[in-house]
Amino acid sequence: MQKSNFKKTYKFAIRTSLYVTMFTTLLVSVFLYYYHTFNWQVIFFPLICFPLCFAIVQYRVERFIYRRVKNIYDNLKLLEATNLRQQPITTDMGTLKREIDKYARDKKIEIETLKIREEYRKEFIGNVSHELKTPLFTVQGYVDTLLDGEIEDEKIRKKYLTRASKGVERLTYIIKDLDMITKLEVGDLSLNKEEFDIVKLVQNVFELFEMKAAKKNITLTFDIDYLEPIMVYADKERIQQVLTNLIVNSIKYGRTKGTTEISIENLIKNKAIIRVTDNGEGISKQNLPRLFERFYRVDKSGSRKEGGSGLGLSIVKHIIEAHEEKIYVESELGVGSEFSFTLEKTK
Repeated sequence: MQKSNFKKTYKFAIRTSLYVTMFTTLLVSVFLYYYHTFNWQVIFFPLICFPLCFAIVQYRVERFIYRRVKNIYDNLKLLEATNLRQQPITTDMGTLKREIDKYARDKKIEIETLKIREEYRKEFIGNVSHELKTPLFTVQGYVDTLLDGEIEDEKIRKKYLTRASKGVERLTYIIKDLDMITKLEVGDLSLNKEEFDIVKLVQNVFELFEMKAAKKNITLTFDIDYLEPIMVYADKERIQQVLTNLIVNSIKYGRTKGTTEISIENLIKNKAIIRVTDNGEGISKQNLPRLFERFYRVDKSGSRKEGGSGLGLSIVKHIIEAHEEKIYVESELGVGSEFSFTLEKTK
């Protein structure tokens, strides 16, 4: 290793010194011969000339390269990089090239990440603007109509105020969901974990949405009769919210006379997996990777007619991940979808 470093560091200086020594020795020999003063003592000249030339060349080249390499370090601000702070500036071109290549790769990844974030930010702002604009304009329209004179008509007044109230309710729903997802993302929303029966919780959610499901003639059911309780350890209120969002979605996008089925299975010794399966519209493969993004909609026009904040699945994902559990989705367009998530079992 030392021999290799020696060759890399001094190869140029040795060759240059050798060439200069050979040339000057030849020149001196010719000069002495021409003036008839040539003698055997001339052999000492190259022995003195070579080390002197080597020292001068090596020193000058190192200083020349060092100054320029230092400028490169300073210009690229590489000295601020973590991996270079404790390292001296090197004049070895191979090492410098590797460091600059690594710096360039890191910066490229950083720039690409910033571009993705910027695109996501723009899309998110556009989506928030659209979601808030629709109910705001609805409320404004009804209120302006009443202020323009229709407030005296009791029938119209009641009708428009009811519609304006629904617009305000939608705005409140969106803002509450945004607040919750922000808290989930930054870790400010604490979980109140407790032991509870997941079967009973599913039954409660079924009861809440029986009428909504009945309007589309959708059956809410278990895959089998669960005669014994299945105890899990989680935040009961948040898991109810997860089940609510998944079941509401299955009804919203389910086909008439369809089925929403929930199954609870043992995954491993201390884990249960809860599956929510429907035979509705299904989701295409290209939409699956972005399904849990905030405000992402598979069918933008249709989903807005159905209402909702567009944050439901994103909230579901964050709640499950806050429990340090996993959520999965499988879907086939025209066949149906299955959302599943894991929970810790207590017995």
